[in-house]
Amino acid sequence: MGVDINGWVEFQQAGETTWNHCIDISLLIDRNYDAFGCLFGVQNYARFAPLAAERGLPLDCSDQVRHDTEEIGEYAFGHTWVGWSELHQLDPLEVALAPDERVHQYRFGAEGELVYEGKATWSRDLAALLTRRTDCEAPSDGQQWQVGDRVYRAERLTRGEVLGEDWHTLFELMATLANRYGPEHIRLVAWFV
Repeated sequence: MGVDINGWVEFQQAGETTWNHCIDISLLIDRNYDAFGCLFGVQNYARFAPLAAERGLPLDCSDQVRHDTEEIGEYAFGHTWVGWSELHQLDPLEVALAPDERVHQYRFGAEGELVYEGKATWSRDLAALLTRRTDCEAPSDGQQWQVGDRVYRAERLTRGEVLGEDWHTLFELMATLANRYGPEHIRLVAWFV
């Protein structure tokens, strides 16, 4: 069973103290552990410095957010929030703090180029190779091993690499709201189940 994100984009009209819910993010955002780790520190296998980890629910969250989190109860975790101003400043070229915990797998293409196949893949041959190693240190950045027609590599990811089209769509919607209400009046409130 995997981990999914739930939450709402909220807005606040200038001069008011009440926050209003407006975008149910579970309708837009796919399960993507690298993005969850990058932004919120949840399932952070890629080892990012999270932007907004476990801040809790805002005390002044919208009634819808309060209702949804009370309804899910103890199954929810990682409650947090992040303002549009912070998200807008996110550097897509910023690299993770350390290499990904998962080894990335490539195969050789028709022209000899490396073609990405995935990460966290298991290979009996790679496991045998790594158990024969004399050093027991974690793989260093860029270290790679070739086993047959596959290449396995320890890599650091960038924020831009892990935030997919779904996140870009959400950010565009938040930017539109920020143009209307002001960046300080837009935030994303999230939790995980």
